[in-house]
Amino acid sequence: MRKLLFAPLLFVAICAVLSFVIHPAPKPVSEGIKWMNWTEMQEAQKKEPRKVLIDVYTGWCGWCKRMDASTFTNPVIVNYVNDNFYAVKFDAETREDINFRGKDYKYVSQGMQGYNELAAEILNNQMSYPTSVYLDENMDEIFPVPGYQESKVFESVLNYVATNSYKTTKFDDYQKSFSGKVK
Repeated sequence: MRKLLFAPLLFVAICAVLSFVIHPAPKPVSEGIKWMNWTEMQEAQKKEPRKVLIDVYTGWCGWCKRMDASTFTNPVIVNYVNDNFYAVKFDAETREDINFRGKDYKYVSQGMQGYNELAAEILNNQMSYPTSVYLDENMDEIFPVPGYQESKVFESVLNYVATNSYKTTKFDDYQKSFSGKVK
């Protein structure tokens, strides 16, 4: 009787092992966007200048979390950002002092909440989250893009900036002719 019960269990175990050997678990598509802090980005910029993507967010922002979970995990977006930009994840309410371009930016308290002065500066005092801010290779601001962006639109903006098309073409015209990889 024990042999009759043991045989099916042994068969299932062998099939499971063979299945794993023949069809190993898939590897992750990418490791994600290589987010940096301000100091890391400025150090990298000295060695190899690149454009910069800054994701300005807050811990309480629902749309920021949605963008983290969808747009920023899309493999096309991840690869494009990692290949063409330095990416900075920036909590607009950080209490940490930040030195950028030789200037110190501090936290400004406003009752229970507050903001970092650098967030106010790069957002042109339009404190809206999430906002994607783009800097050129000299760390001069190109433009901010407020609000949640789906992968398809975000890809077109990334490409618009990375290819320097923003210097010669209006975004609406560029977007009409852009065909990206995001489905």
